[in-house]
Amino acid sequence: VTAALAGPAGATQAPRTGEKAAKVALVYEHELPNVAGKSIKGILVEYGPGGYSPAHTHPSSAFIYATVLEGSIRSQVNDDPAKVYKAGESFSEMPGDRHSVSENGSKTKPAKLLAVFVVDTAQKELTYPVKK
Repeated sequence: VTAALAGPAGATQAPRTGEKAAKVALVYEHELPNVAGKSIKGILVEYGPGGYSPAHTHPSSAFIYATVLEGSIRSQVNDDPAKVYKAGESFSEMPGDRHSVSENGSKTKPAKLLAVFVVDTAQKELTYPVKK
């Protein structure tokens, strides 16, 4: 769902100069009181026009529910066909899924996505790049 992210709540990762990588921020984190060892983490992903996240996976313990907040997001998970999700639409990623495409559906307008992770509390790194 996102570009690489690790660190405390409120941490951000901005795109490097000249790149169209996503801006990623941990906006919420809370241990689940009724599920020992699990936490919920909210990740805000912001794409500029033409922005993207490289192909990636997530921890094997992570279930992800994502909602498009603004604009449109083009997403491809595993070998499924790519799909465009518009503001207000949602999708899920199961543990072990490979997120091949995650990008702004527009070359002219920004897009935002909120990804909600249910993941092992001890898990700090939420995204791993896919090795080519």
